[in-house]
Parts: sequence; structure tokens; C-alpha cells
Amino acid sequence: MSVEERCRALGLEIPAAPPPVAAYVPGVRAGQLLFTSGQLPVAGGEVVFRGRIGAELSPADGYEAARLCALNCLGVIRSVAGSLEQVEQVVQITGYVRSAPGFEGQPGVVNGASELVLAVFGEAGRHARAALGVAELPLGAAVELTMVVKLQDDRRR
Repeated sequence: MSVEERCRALGLEIPAAPPPVAAYVPGVRAGQLLFTSGQLPVAGGEVVFRGRIGAELSPADGYEAARLCALNCLGVIRSVAGSLEQVEQVVQITGYVRSAPGFEGQPGVVNGASELVLAVFGEAGRHARAALGVAELPLGAAVELTMVVKLQDDRRR
């Protein structure tokens, strides 16, 4: 089953790459590595999850926000690589969780992204990861996510 077929079977719709909100590009390919810029939980052009996890938002909200960020990362990867089929390995996910004082559940929040990537890519979705608590994020977002993937070698095509 292709990655795109697996996404459809999981009921996932990979969005188009969100436009940048400042002076950067959504993703950069450097050899076989593709680095996404930070992706927010944006759907329909709006930040869906705003606030601090552990205060205005629950850990379950944060988990869903991280899933949405991961979907946006996949949209960037598809736009830069041409297809999600080009992903050989998800290398690293870094999740930034806007956290209320005392909230220590950042790993559980970022699991929303990690579990989605594993479901989409299988073994190729196993990755290194960091889950960081932060005081603020752009546009009041609850979560921001970056992803690094290894793409198939162009010479193999």
C-alpha cells in the first residue's frame, strides 16, 4: 500500500503547504534531507488551537494540535519532494508546546504527531524526537512542530 493510499485508509487529508507568515520558505531540501519550517495547528487558514496546554487547553487538545501540525508538515514535505512516496525515513520531530506553569506533559502532547507519522509511514516513521515546553508561540498557537525526513536518493529513480 502506498503512503497516499494509507493516508486515505486512515481518513487523513494532507493539506497543501501553508504559506509562510514571515520571511522564510515552508521547507528546504539539502541533499537527501528535507527540513520543514515550524508548522502550526492551522486549518482553513486559521490557527485552530490557541492557548496554553494545562490552562486554556487540555493535554488531549494539545495531542490533536500536534496531529494537525504533523499533517501540515506532511503537506510541506509533499510540496517540496513532489510526493510522500519519496520519504525513505522520518529522521526527527521537534515539538514546541505552549505550556502553562507546572505542565510537564509535553511528551504526551507531541505523541499526537509521532503516532500519526508512525501510522502513515510504518517502520520508516520511527524517529528521534524532542518535546519542549515554551512560554509563547507565534499567533498564540498551542503547538509548533518541525520535521526532518530523509528522501530517496535521486540517483535511484
